[in-house]
Amino acid sequence: MVASQVEPEVRRFYDGGLPALGTSPEVPPDPHEDPHIVLDRHSVEGHEQFALERRIAYRDRHFGELLVPADTVTFRTDLTSVPTLFTWLVPKTGAHLPAALLHDGLCFGDDEQPTFVSTEGHAIDRVEANQIFRDAMADTGTGVVRRWLVWSAVTTATLVQGEQVPWRTPTTWRHRAVIGLSLLVVTVLGVLATLDLFDLGGIELPWMGDRPWWLELPGGLAGAIAIPLVMGLAWGRFRVAGWVMGIGLAVLLHVTVGLLAVTGLYRFTEKVASRWPMVAAGLAVLVGFLAPVSVLVLVLV
Repeated sequence: MVASQVEPEVRRFYDGGLPALGTSPEVPPDPHEDPHIVLDRHSVEGHEQFALERRIAYRDRHFGELLVPADTVTFRTDLTSVPTLFTWLVPKTGAHLPAALLHDGLCFGDDEQPTFVSTEGHAIDRVEANQIFRDAMADTGTGVVRRWLVWSAVTTATLVQGEQVPWRTPTTWRHRAVIGLSLLVVTVLGVLATLDLFDLGGIELPWMGDRPWWLELPGGLAGAIAIPLVMGLAWGRFRVAGWVMGIGLAVLLHVTVGLLAVTGLYRFTEKVASRWPMVAAGLAVLVGFLAPVSVLVLVLV
């Protein structure tokens, strides 16, 4: 699925008004007003969620006017749905927020009522919602690389979840198998390439060989791009998402592992400090003593 770039048009987002509530009449959308994003914070089972107190309107290039949410009372959003580990790459909020809120409204479970209103009466599946999201991010001024990264991530999630999609369950399982195999192969080859680079375990990949590290490194990078490009073809019409996810995983594998390690250490430290404060204090004193001693030893040796 290869799409041409769209020309950003900021006025496609505008104030969506309010739905009729009880005795209060509907406040219609106003294309001449900027969108008013008014959020009411809620904590649901320890997870932060927000209610939208006013609708966002978006005029899509194919589906016309879309209003989110359909119901301002029950609708909840977590803003940009991105794991905490990757908020350095795609923050929870920012210029892309209107597009993220729009996408949240366009996506719902198979057993749920639509959480958006199409004033032209269109039904929108999850694949189409992802495309609208990508175009809407362009209209908010989001950069090309970030919006294609985000689109690839939500498309991969759509293929795995198989909800609100225009295909049957066997096709979903085929998508899951292809995605799982692709990401597994990229991860395993990334680990092997790392072992090859540091001459560990007797590993020698053909595209890196037994060369100096400064020659193996570009070979490893070339493999991190070429192999996902080939494997992404198995994703069919979603091959662009396969290319982006595969290459992104291959290139950012070590960054991701590092972030996982740091995150795990933080959570462990937080748990120890909460449950056993005296133990945490003792460890802090020990680390505070050993760190300068280690530096001194390394300097003198």
